[in-house]
Amino acid sequence: MPSAQASLFTLIAETGGPALADQLRFILEVDKLKSIVRQSPLMTRDRNETDAEHTWHVATMAVVLADFAGPEVDVMRAVRMLLVHDIVEIDAGDTFLYATPEVHAAQEIAERAAADRIFGLLPESQGAELRALWDEFEAHESADAHFARTMDRLQPFLLNVFTDGMGWRKHGVRTSQVRTRMRIVADGSPALHALVERLIDESEARGYLAPG
Repeated sequence: MPSAQASLFTLIAETGGPALADQLRFILEVDKLKSIVRQSPLMTRDRNETDAEHTWHVATMAVVLADFAGPEVDVMRAVRMLLVHDIVEIDAGDTFLYATPEVHAAQEIAERAAADRIFGLLPESQGAELRALWDEFEAHESADAHFARTMDRLQPFLLNVFTDGMGWRKHGVRTSQVRTRMRIVADGSPALHALVERLIDESEARGYLAPG
């Protein structure tokens, strides 16, 4: 860390306490999400979205589409999950959803190392709490995680559908690949998964997806 920044954190710790200094260090670190570019296009089609934009979008979706969550889902807890789910990409970067299993396995290792570092910037109890939410999202076992993962998977899908398959066509993505990857939506919302299936069929019919 540059000495000028270190001295500022010293000033903050002296004024507000060491916990506040750690919290602000974390807050400034996650600003880097604004620079991590993803594969999904914006609706304007002029560039791809960043992780920060994706995070805002999926959190908003969870609030707006709360009626599609099961009665056992704590939607605001799912929102908290979504706010931290991609923080690890500050270190690990974004990985294309349709990359090979080997690429995804390497990404998982990189993301866990990133989680150790980034959540470790926070005061211990707070860092452990947010890390637990991240772990729960990754495990995809609880009702809250199912709904959060549904939002995370649905958002780039919708961006592709409504930009005429811009990202899909760029990479030659096939219908079967999308259908397989979108099955996870059914865990969080069968109704939304039914919609996804119809949109997949329509996307293939319009030529947004390669058949097969």
